[in-house]
Amino acid sequence: MKATAIKAAKEAGKIILRYYSKNVNATSKGDTYNLVTEADLASENKIISIIKSRFPDHSLLTEESGEEIHKSDYCWVIDPLDGTNNFYHKFPMFCVSIALYKKGKPLIGVVFDPLKKELFFAEKNRGAFLNNKKINVSNVNKLNKSLLVLGFYYERGLLMRKSLGQMKKFFYENVHGIRRTGSAALDLCYTACGRFDGYWELKLNPWDFAAGSLIITEAGGRITDAQGKRYSLMMKNVAASNGKIHKHMLKILNE
Repeated sequence: MKATAIKAAKEAGKIILRYYSKNVNATSKGDTYNLVTEADLASENKIISIIKSRFPDHSLLTEESGEEIHKSDYCWVIDPLDGTNNFYHKFPMFCVSIALYKKGKPLIGVVFDPLKKELFFAEKNRGAFLNNKKINVSNVNKLNKSLLVLGFYYERGLLMRKSLGQMKKFFYENVHGIRRTGSAALDLCYTACGRFDGYWELKLNPWDFAAGSLIITEAGGRITDAQGKRYSLMMKNVAASNGKIHKHMLKILNE
């Protein structure tokens, strides 16, 4: 299963890079700003074909195709191109995200950035790795020594205003800075390897964080929803950190 997840991510990455060198077409999915490109679809098709060739009875939950349910304890959760808007605009922050869950619990998480050739991987109870080197979260234990990352959903109303208000409160805590990359999966992985100390986003889909959630916990970090509730694949928002600043983050998020 590990080999399948890694192979699928790398093969999908090759497809994405081929499209990256071209001018790709994009259409909107519901929200005006939520794009899907030919690369998303081609990447997803490749991932599904690889998984089905080895595990035809496993269920699938994918961003573009939706659900394919089988009588199986296993479900693959797939984001074929996380950071599509970045990709479309040639901003170099996007990745492939693939997770395998068993009875709703994460077993394997793979996030592959094909441009930087960075493969983040985690297996339950076996640690987290970046290109085969073990990774750990940072040791920062105060918000005023932290670098945070924030994600925004596509809507430009209440959620946007709430996120901006939270960002303002964190700046009043004298954080070193707040970044916005446009890829939830990479935000989680960057927190897992210590590039960021904490991350939050107020609306997400399961495929956005399914792989990254395992990578960050196996790296020694913590992930909950923004209210501090226990992690679930079906939660709608995320707060993740190195664990040391998590309580303080949650306090700010819920003031």
